[in-house]
Amino acid sequence: MTTSTTAAMTERTPVEQDPDRPAAPRHRRTGDGPAGYLFLSPWIVGMLLLTIGPMAASLYLSFTDYNLFTAPEWVGLENYRRLFDDDRWLQSVQVTAGYVLLAVPFKLAAALAVAMLLNGQRRGQGIYRAAFYGPSLIGASVSVAIVWKALFSDEAVVDRLLRTVGIGTGGWVGNPDYSLLMLVLLATWQFGAPMVIFLAGLKQVPRELYEAAEVDGAGRWRRFWAVTVPMISPVLFFNLLLETINSFQIFTSAYVIGGRNGSPAGSTLFYTVYLYDRGFTDFRMGYASAMAWLLLLGVGLVTAFLFRTARGWVHYSGDSR
Repeated sequence: MTTSTTAAMTERTPVEQDPDRPAAPRHRRTGDGPAGYLFLSPWIVGMLLLTIGPMAASLYLSFTDYNLFTAPEWVGLENYRRLFDDDRWLQSVQVTAGYVLLAVPFKLAAALAVAMLLNGQRRGQGIYRAAFYGPSLIGASVSVAIVWKALFSDEAVVDRLLRTVGIGTGGWVGNPDYSLLMLVLLATWQFGAPMVIFLAGLKQVPRELYEAAEVDGAGRWRRFWAVTVPMISPVLFFNLLLETINSFQIFTSAYVIGGRNGSPAGSTLFYTVYLYDRGFTDFRMGYASAMAWLLLLGVGLVTAFLFRTARGWVHYSGDSR
């Protein structure tokens, strides 16, 4: 064997010398694992104790007869069966569904309209945006509901203004024909959060698309439906999904204005109000737990339906449709 051949053999890598030999394991840093779980531990403990644990307990209680004072008694599906024989539960479903179908479109329409008005450049733009966003900061608080109830009561501000134009309603709070609409207007008034999201989406629409549509002779409405709506469809879908889920959970304003009985005549008997009444007034926690899980199921089905329909009208960047 020559000297050059010996040198070539000694210079070959270990893989070249023995291809069947497995590669040497790389050195792994094992010190970061425990530290990572330590930093995650508050979230993990909170999720187990405040989310998963109560949900599991609620699911179990929905199959029991439980009044907070005695041990839960297993009744199987009896609570769920009784729900569909409960006229007040059916009324609460109807009221909540009607509210969602009215409040969500009105709120999104108001938010989009104001966002388009604030999309341009004008003096005092920041002041206008802060003013329109302000009502959303206070949220659905008790104080807002009390003021809103006072505004729409008999002989109050709204009633007097309507009488000046020949519309006498006698106050909306005690009128079952207008009480639900009063809460819809309250939700519409607090359109600040979706407005900001719409405004961010409108900023991303290229001006070249509007200019090209204008050159083709498209009017203002045509540009809105052909350019604006498709370009902001992901933002519109996000707001639609978020507001729909939030509308199903209305409680504070409805409870303050209508009370536990959903006055007047059950027109404000929302699902969450009736759930609270059954659980914390009648102490039927098993029944209330069954209501809660049916609400979760209903919201999940509506969410799945929205995702299903979104395939036909939501367009993302790079989408070939």
